[in-house]
Amino acid sequence: MQTKDGLSALQLSMLALGTVIGGSFFLGSAIAIRSAGPAIFLAFVLGGLLVYIVLSSLSEMTVADPQPGSFRTYAERAYGPWLGFLVGWVYWTGLVLAMSSEAIAASLFLRTLIPQFSLPLLSVSIVAGVTAINLLGAKTLSNLESSLAIIKIAALIAFVMLALALITGLFPKQAPLGLGALKTAPLLPNGISGLAGSMLIVLFSYAGFEIIGLASSETRNPHKTVPRAILYTVLVLVGLYTVVIASLLPLIPTSSLNSDISPLVAALKAQGLVIAAGYINVILLIAIISAMLAATFGLGRMIRSLADTNNAPTFLMDKGDIPLRGILFSGLAMLLGVSLAFVLPEQTYIFLVSSGGFSLLFTYVVILLAHIRFRKSHGCPPYGHCQLGGFPYTSWIAIIGLLSVILTMPLIPGQGSGLFAGLGLILFYLAAYFMIKILPGIKKHENLMVAKPLLKTKPEPKDD
Repeated sequence: MQTKDGLSALQLSMLALGTVIGGSFFLGSAIAIRSAGPAIFLAFVLGGLLVYIVLSSLSEMTVADPQPGSFRTYAERAYGPWLGFLVGWVYWTGLVLAMSSEAIAASLFLRTLIPQFSLPLLSVSIVAGVTAINLLGAKTLSNLESSLAIIKIAALIAFVMLALALITGLFPKQAPLGLGALKTAPLLPNGISGLAGSMLIVLFSYAGFEIIGLASSETRNPHKTVPRAILYTVLVLVGLYTVVIASLLPLIPTSSLNSDISPLVAALKAQGLVIAAGYINVILLIAIISAMLAATFGLGRMIRSLADTNNAPTFLMDKGDIPLRGILFSGLAMLLGVSLAFVLPEQTYIFLVSSGGFSLLFTYVVILLAHIRFRKSHGCPPYGHCQLGGFPYTSWIAIIGLLSVILTMPLIPGQGSGLFAGLGLILFYLAAYFMIKILPGIKKHENLMVAKPLLKTKPEPKDD
């Protein structure tokens, strides 16, 4: 809904940053850093380039025609209802799985602070709280997300300043660290396969930016607001991530990292800064809650888009500004995802991250394919705002890159199950589309074909 009180470019970018900077970077990136070694810096640069291409493609379509369903609607228009149905449900499911992993990470951390509360109770409380806050509306959420995003960004900047002080010798009573752990670290400790396998979690650390498209219809002026928000988001994300990673690498050997502790916390503890590490742990919790808040915003609007086009049950349709039913339905789905933690406690986190990551990468491929057809049919958006240079070559390079990341998922233990789960999701929703949309039409057509000869039969003559 475009009103004078709609979201500004800054609010929209803060909403996106709130979604993106979450547990996947603060915690999950440890898996990627350990796998790729110091070459993880290159992985984050490549991930940033892919994000820029996808975001620019989404921006062009959004500027031309802001839609509540965003990329789901564009895919449907480009390739037909089947793809709109498929990408909408796969994206929604993937984001639910991703946010379930965030809830598990948050509850595990909270358990260390308040051990008297059970893990199931903490997980349910987190999901319920996030869902309830989303029911207050976009403006309230964006104001809250702006505050939380600033806290997260400030924490990352503070980490960089501490790291630079340690590296250059500005920190009191400590000799300059210099290159530190990088002096003896091999660039690719696990070869190219380690770098390739890390890309899923790297891209997952960037995931969530597509909320800009889902929220575009609630901005003041989408033609100006969306491109600016995308520019702010890309510059902050890529710049901040690469600087944080570059300053982290000298502090700790990448081989010593594991998924049980944030790499930022581990690095500060390795340098004896235990108090600072404790603050980062608190920021980790804020980051997770913030990401879940913003993601639930997008989940509710995706469900409304699916319901409005008869691609979801009618009881999920919402007419008000706030998609209450979509938000509540998504909250219940996250509770189901969290319940996996009590069935498969050891494998759950990496499974949820990888299966959610697959679904999001699939969505980005669809965005690029929809944009290719959009540009061929309509050219540049209104006012000549072509933002993606090198089209269509950059689009196809990004598609090949994303597909390569998907194919190399099994190179990291645990991600293979996420790949198969993601492929299973696609097959499941394709089968669901056939059963719900195609099969009834076929049966109706067959009934009409059977009925036609009966209509042409001449009536028997009556006796006088």
